[in-house]
Amino acid sequence: MDYKLSKDEKLTSRTAIERLFDEGKSIMAFPLRAAYRLRPCGEHPVQFLISIPKKRIRKAVGRVTLRRRTREAYRLARRELLLPALEQHGIGVDIAFVYLDSTPVPYSVISEKMNHLLTRIAQEAAEQQLPDNKEESK
Repeated sequence: MDYKLSKDEKLTSRTAIERLFDEGKSIMAFPLRAAYRLRPCGEHPVQFLISIPKKRIRKAVGRVTLRRRTREAYRLARRELLLPALEQHGIGVDIAFVYLDSTPVPYSVISEKMNHLLTRIAQEAAEQQLPDNKEESK
């Protein structure tokens, strides 16, 4: 199975990011918060960004380390937890992961919380699609 993250999976569009934070929903699993916005599936089913605020983690080395840990946890979990649900329902999602704690946490904690967040986003995608499927089956 291919676990690579392509450059196209990064959320870089300023308008898409503004829409994500204006219209999207938010869930939290401390020390991570995920803001997400479900959308029709396009070329890439998932686009994401990671934010480690300078206000919370002052040293650049710490921010980079946490960004790498978060990216790795997402990269390993998305194939099993998120992508099957999105592809099944034909939905895409934009996600922003924001680090909330003021001290770095180990990778194991970030991985556990990432799994929790992605599972909840996948459940939300499935629930949102259910009413449309009921109408189509009638």
